Amino acid sequence: MRTKDLLAAIATGLWRWDDATGRVSLDAEAARLLGLPAEPVELGEAAIRSRFHPVDFAEINGVVQLAVSERTLAEARLRVVDTRGRVLRTVRSRSRPMKADGGFVLVGTLQEVPEPQPGTGSAHTPVTGDWRRSREAFLLDAGRALAEARSTAEVLRVAAGLSMPGFTPDGLAVFGIEGDRISVIGHHGHKHGDERPFTEMTLSTDYPAAEVIRTGRAIYLPNPDAYLERYPTAWPLAARFDRVSWAFLPLINAGRTIGAWMAGFNHPVTFTPDERSVLTTVARMLAQALARASAQESQHELSVGLQRSMMPTVQPDIPGMTVAARYVPTGGGLEVGGDWYDMIPLPSGRIALVIGDVQGHDVRAAGLMGQLRIALRAYASEGHHPDAVLSRASRFLSGINETVQGADPRFATCLYIEVDPATGLLDIARAGHPDPAIRMNDGTMLVRPTSGGLPLGIDPDTDYPTTRLVLEPGETMMVCTDGLIETGGHDLETGWARLREIIERHDDGEGAEGLERLADELVQAVHGPSSHHRTGPLIDRREDDIAVLLLSREGGSCGVGTGGRMPRQPVRRTVLTVAQAEPERIGEARRQVRDVLHDWADPDQVDSAVLMVSEMVTNVLLHTDGDALLIAEISGERGGRRIRVDVADGSDELPHRRSPGELASSGRGLMLMELLAGAWGVDPRGDGKSTWFELYEDAGAGGADGPSVPGSAGVPGPEASGGPAGPSGGPEESVPELA
Repeated sequence: MRTKDLLAAIATGLWRWDDATGRVSLDAEAARLLGLPAEPVELGEAAIRSRFHPVDFAEINGVVQLAVSERTLAEARLRVVDTRGRVLRTVRSRSRPMKADGGFVLVGTLQEVPEPQPGTGSAHTPVTGDWRRSREAFLLDAGRALAEARSTAEVLRVAAGLSMPGFTPDGLAVFGIEGDRISVIGHHGHKHGDERPFTEMTLSTDYPAAEVIRTGRAIYLPNPDAYLERYPTAWPLAARFDRVSWAFLPLINAGRTIGAWMAGFNHPVTFTPDERSVLTTVARMLAQALARASAQESQHELSVGLQRSMMPTVQPDIPGMTVAARYVPTGGGLEVGGDWYDMIPLPSGRIALVIGDVQGHDVRAAGLMGQLRIALRAYASEGHHPDAVLSRASRFLSGINETVQGADPRFATCLYIEVDPATGLLDIARAGHPDPAIRMNDGTMLVRPTSGGLPLGIDPDTDYPTTRLVLEPGETMMVCTDGLIETGGHDLETGWARLREIIERHDDGEGAEGLERLADELVQAVHGPSSHHRTGPLIDRREDDIAVLLLSREGGSCGVGTGGRMPRQPVRRTVLTVAQAEPERIGEARRQVRDVLHDWADPDQVDSAVLMVSEMVTNVLLHTDGDALLIAEISGERGGRRIRVDVADGSDELPHRRSPGELASSGRGLMLMELLAGAWGVDPRGDGKSTWFELYEDAGAGGADGPSVPGSAGVPGPEASGGPAGPSGGPEESVPELA
C-alpha cells in the first residue's frame, strides 16, 4: 500500500506551504478536510487563509517561527470554516519547517480532531478560544509586571508569582553565566542551599541548562524517563525534587544568550505548541527584564562608586563644632549630577565649608563638578580669602567653557564659608547659591541673607563680596543645594517654609548623633525613608540632586528637651549689615525682623517693629557715610518676652526732634519711636552711636503699657539731620525701599 493511500485511510492529508512564493499545495485528503473538492490542488496563501478561523490562522506564523528557532515540529489546532464563517471541523497540523531563501517551507500533515465526548477528560481541555484568551491575558499581565520590575530580585519575584494558564510550574530557577561556568541567579520552590550542586558546573557539563546556554535552543522533558535517557549523569541531581516534567529555555537578549530558565512541574506536561509558545514568550520577556535590571544595577553601582569617590568624608572632630552631611543623587540613569559639598582644612587653622551645584544632571555635570571641587580645594589651600577663592574658581570654569567645542557652557552656584572654630566667626562668599539658614538656641530657624555675585563661569571678572556672621554657641547652620528646597513643586519661599517646620520641630540629641538625625529628617521629609542609611542613595525617583551640610557649634542651650519643653529660654538673636552700596538690603532687614518675630503674640507689634527698623536703617543710609549694623534680640518667657533692636552706625551726630510740615516727606522718625516703642533711645559709642528700641510682648500694641524709658544718652532733643528719616506710613507694606 502506498503512503498516500495509507494516510487517506486514516483521514490524514498532506500539505506543503512555501512561504517565499506564498503557494500552498494540498493532496486530495487535505483538500477535503479544508472543505474543498477531494482532489489535489495548489492555492494561494489568501485562499488558504479564508478556510481557517482568523484567530487560529493568526497564530500559525508564531508557531512556525517557534519551531524554526527550536528546530522542532510545528503543531497547531485550527478550526476550518465555510464561506459563511461557520466552523466545519477542527484539524491538527503537524509539520516540520525548513529554512529556505526568503522564508521557510512547511511540509506536514492535516488530521481531523474528533469532537470530545461529554464526561471525558478531553472534554475539559481548552484547545481554542477560551484557552487562548486566558493565555493572552496572562501574557499581558506578565509583560506589564516584568516591565515594572526594577531590580534582579524584583524580576525573580515576579517570575515566581506567574500562574500560567493550565500549567503552573512549582519550581523555577534562573541560571546565568560567569566565565566558563553557570551560576544560579535565583530560584523558587527550592530550599536554601539546594542550588549549591548546580553552581559548580561548567558550560560543558551534560546538564540541560548548560546545553541550552551553549546551543541557544530550548529543551523540553515531558517525563522522568525522557530526562534519565537524555541526561543520565545529571538525573540524580533532579530526581530528589520529585518533579515529573521540565522545560529549559534560553534567555536571549539582543541576539545573545545571557542565561537559561528552568520551569519544573509536579504534574505531567506534554508541552504542546501552545504551551511551548507561552513558555518561550515568558522566557523572552524574562531575559529582557533581567538585562534591563542588570544594566540599572550596574549603573547604580557605578554611580555609588562615583558618589563615594567625589564626596569627601567630613571631619567629626573639629574643636567645639560638629558637622554632618548628606548627598542624594537624582533618580534614573547613572544617578550622578553636579551637586557637591566639601570640607577643607586651611593654612590659618580655620576650616572651609563648600557646597555647590553644577548645571545639569549628567556625566558631564559630574565631571565638571569634580574638576571644580579640586580647583576650589587648591585655591583655598593657598590661603586666599573667600571672595578671592570664588573669583578664581569662576575664571577657572569660564576657561573650561571656552575650550569645550560643540557643547553648551555650564555654570555653577557655590557657597564658600570660612569657619573659625574658636569664635564661631563665619566669612561667607556666595555665587548665586541659596543663602545659609541658622537654627538658633530656641529652635527658631532664620534664613540669613548674604551678599553675593553671579554663578561661577558666567563672567570671569565677577566680584564676590564677603558677609561676616557669628555662629553662637548652641546654634546650627544649614547650607544646601536647591534640590532640597524646591523638590515637589516648591519655590524658594514655600520650600524654606517646609524646611523651617522640619528644623524647628526637631528634638536635639547629644552632639553628633542629634545632628546626624536632623540630616536624615531633612532628606526623608523630601523623599521618604532611605533603604541605604547615610551611605547610599534613596530608591525612589528624584527630581534633582541634593547636597546638605550642617555645622553645629557646641555650648549654649541646645534646643528642645523632652516633650518639646524648653529647659530654659535662650536668647534669640540675629545680626545683619546693610551697606551704603546695598540699599535693597533694607527689605532683607525687614524680613529678618519679621522672621525673628514669627511667633510673637501681637501682630500689630510686629508691624511696628518692622516700621521702626525700616526708619532707623534708612536714616543711616541717608544721613551718614557708613553702613548700618542691625542687631535684634529676643529674651524672656513666651507671653512676656522682650525684643530689643539696635541699629549702629559710624556717625557721632545724635538725632533731635524736628517739626515737619504737613506735606514733609521726612522728620517723623522720633515721633514714630515715641508712639510705637515700649522704650527707645540713642547710645553714643566711641566709633559712632546706636539707636535702639524695645517692645514687650505682654504690653499689647503701641507699647503704651510698657516701660517708658528714654535713651540712656538722655532725652533726645529736636531732630537734626542725623536723626531718623523716612516716610511715616503704616507697617512694612507702606514703607518704600530706597532705590
